[in-house]
Amino acid sequence: MTDHITTVAGVTVDTRHWIGGERVASTETFTDVSPIDGSVLGEIARGTAMEAAAAVAAAKAAFPGWAATPRAERARLLHAVADGVEKRIEELAIVETTDNGALLRSHRRGVMPRVAHNFRFFADWLLRLEHEDFDTRGHTNQVSWDPAGPCVLITPWNAPLMLATWKVAPALAAGNTVILKPAEWTPLTASLLADIAAEAGLPAGVLNVVHGYGSEIGDALTSHPDVRRISFTGSVPTAKRITESAAANLTPLSLELGGKSPLLVFADADLELAVDLAVEQYDNAGQVCLAATRFLVEDSVAEEFTRRFVEQAGRLVQGDPRDVATDIGPNIHPRQLEKIDGFVRRAIAAGARAVLGGHRKGGQYYAPTLLTDVAQDSEVVQEEVFGPVLTLQTFADEDEAVRLANDTRFGLAATLVTGDRERAERVTARLVAGTVWVNCFFVRDLQAPFGGSRHSGVGREGGTWSFDFYCDLKNTVTAPKGWKDHG
Repeated sequence: MTDHITTVAGVTVDTRHWIGGERVASTETFTDVSPIDGSVLGEIARGTAMEAAAAVAAAKAAFPGWAATPRAERARLLHAVADGVEKRIEELAIVETTDNGALLRSHRRGVMPRVAHNFRFFADWLLRLEHEDFDTRGHTNQVSWDPAGPCVLITPWNAPLMLATWKVAPALAAGNTVILKPAEWTPLTASLLADIAAEAGLPAGVLNVVHGYGSEIGDALTSHPDVRRISFTGSVPTAKRITESAAANLTPLSLELGGKSPLLVFADADLELAVDLAVEQYDNAGQVCLAATRFLVEDSVAEEFTRRFVEQAGRLVQGDPRDVATDIGPNIHPRQLEKIDGFVRRAIAAGARAVLGGHRKGGQYYAPTLLTDVAQDSEVVQEEVFGPVLTLQTFADEDEAVRLANDTRFGLAATLVTGDRERAERVTARLVAGTVWVNCFFVRDLQAPFGGSRHSGVGREGGTWSFDFYCDLKNTVTAPKGWKDHG
């Protein structure tokens, strides 16, 4: 490991910024540590307002040329980026597992292939993006999507590269230039993405990657007057800060924030399916914004559901995420682990009962936990834990189930398990959520709108909704008269 280069599991990673097609160092660095064993992975360039300004200037300079690039050429380059990702899936998988602690087998089989798919999907969607012209009293209305300009994309640590490319791919496809600010706890694969994009032929300044620790570089980016769009995935408090920062320039925002999603299990549900879906909520050590962390189970099946769940969840293997036998890895950071443990300790002190887990397991590992006897207004029911901590409550009827499900400040997602199609339709219509899964979980199609209600976010991305956000929509109205014959 040198000042600017580190090696992770045999993969070389440059830890400097990527600005205007060049590697740029900072005078200070911050330390990146693996959650698996606490080992130091590298010293990362710590950006300041100076690097933020340089990245925005590079994106602004590159914007006219990229915006004018024909759609077919932009799509070709995005497919070339996808090709580069696919060639390096193994490298990306091991680096990201080491950096954020998620399962290596998941990165290999699902996450990194999905990164490539993100680029291919939006490249292809760009080529068929159109709105049918319409007539107003003989006048033709033609809708177009004009690139907006430099976009600041601030991404989280729980699925660093996949969630980054959910934003990067449509922003680039739309003809914008990008400044990507990855999470400080998981910076490495974003740096590798810069290398891949350059190798694919993306022009200098079209994609810039800046690192930072704390709020300094983020504040500088989100308050910059030359930034035309800001997309953020993360916590509600940080989103409020970004909103205040962007307000002076009226910069449009897309915010995908926290969740406290319910899993509703009715007595007519397939209990085997319900338990399978419930255990799945421990995915990524509970560090999934969409996770259904609140189990709401009909009284008559609650005891049987709980028994089956505890038995099945108790068989999960927790340990090194690089081991193919592991089901649950570590939590991301000592600060996050302390937060998780604090939620559980306070809940138990208030009368909750841990029927599973409820304790640390050494290092940055927290035992999969299920808490019962929790009050609806309790902290652990109302606030996002972002760890392997679930709660279970019961309900008597459909009305109570919906009331409990909607009774938080969040509205990101909901999962419903029932054998009654009509009930599913009734309940789904009443749930406050950006996404509702019925008898399934985490089925995500990029052509569907994605986002949250209430404190879970602002706006929707996915398919045409992404282009609506990353572009300035223009309607051109043309009169049928006034033309001169130049023949």
